[in-house]
Amino acid sequence: MNLKRFISIVISVAILIIIYSQIELTKLLAIFKNCDLFWMIISLGMVIPLTLFTSWRLQQLIPQEKNLSFIEANRLILGSSVLNMVLPSKMGDIAKAYFMRERNNVSGSLSLAIVIFEKACDLLSLLLWCVFGLLVYPAKDHLFWLMTIIITGGLIIGILLLSSHQFADLFFKLSAKIAPRKLAKKLNNMRLAWQEMHHYFWDNKQQLLLITVTSIFIWFLHLLQIWLFIIALKAYAPFIASLALSPLSILAGLLPLTFAGVGTRDAALIFFYQPYFNQATAAALGLLCTSRYFLPAVIGLPFLGQMLATAKKFNQTN
Repeated sequence: MNLKRFISIVISVAILIIIYSQIELTKLLAIFKNCDLFWMIISLGMVIPLTLFTSWRLQQLIPQEKNLSFIEANRLILGSSVLNMVLPSKMGDIAKAYFMRERNNVSGSLSLAIVIFEKACDLLSLLLWCVFGLLVYPAKDHLFWLMTIIITGGLIIGILLLSSHQFADLFFKLSAKIAPRKLAKKLNNMRLAWQEMHHYFWDNKQQLLLITVTSIFIWFLHLLQIWLFIIALKAYAPFIASLALSPLSILAGLLPLTFAGVGTRDAALIFFYQPYFNQATAAALGLLCTSRYFLPAVIGLPFLGQMLATAKKFNQTN
C-alpha cells in the first residue's frame, strides 16, 4: 500500500470516528431495521441498470470496427470498479484503457482519450444536475449562492474544455507551466490525449449528442437512486432539493482527501441534509451511498485477476 492511499484511509477512519462518536449505534441499527424493504431492494437494485447503461455508453464510444461486445463492456466497467477500490489514482480506469488497447486493438492514445471523455462526461453531467438543483433550491443562503457560482464556473470551464480545442490546448499549456515538473509531464500527456479526444469525438456530432444525452440520463438515475435511498430509510427530502444536495455530497467525496470518498461524503450528507432529517438517518444514507461503489466492485470480483494482470502490464510499460 502506498503512502498516499494509507493517509487517505487514515483520514477516512478519523472522520468516521468523529461522525459515529456523535451518533448512537442503536439508533442507526434501528433505522435499517425499520426501513422500507421494498424501496431498499429497488434502490440498491438500481446498481444493475446503472451498470448496464454505463457499459452500453462505453460500447458506443469504441469505434464500431473494433467490435467491443456488450458483455465485454460490462466486464470492463465492473473490473475497473474493483481496481478503483483497491488501487490508487483511479488505476481501474487507466487499466480499462490499456485493456481496450490490448483486447480490442484500439490505439493507446485513443483508448486513453475514450476513458478521459467518459470521465469528463460523468463529471459535467454531475455538475449540470448540481447547478440545476442549486438554481431551484428554495432556501439558498450565502454559502449556497457561493457554491452555485463556483460550480457553475466549473461547468462552464468543463464545457469549454470539451468544446474548444484552442481553449483546452491553452488551459493545459498554462497548467503545465505553473505545475511541478512531475505533474507538468502528466499534464502534457493529458493535453495530447485531449487533442486525440477532440479529433475523434467532434468528427461525429451524432455520436457526441448520443453520448451527452446518455451521460445526463445516467446521472439522473444516480441521483434518483440516492433519493430512493432516503425513501427506503422512511425519511423525506423533496426530490428537487435532493438534486442540489446529493451532487454536492458526491463532489465532496471526490476531493482527494479520503479513501473512495468515505468520510467526506458522509460528513457532507449530514451537513447538507440537516434541514430534512437527523444525523443518524444521514449517516445511514452515507452507508448506502458507499454501497453504490462497493456493490459494483463486489460484482466485478470475478474479473479482478484479469484486470490486475492488465494493470501490472501497464505499470511495467510506463
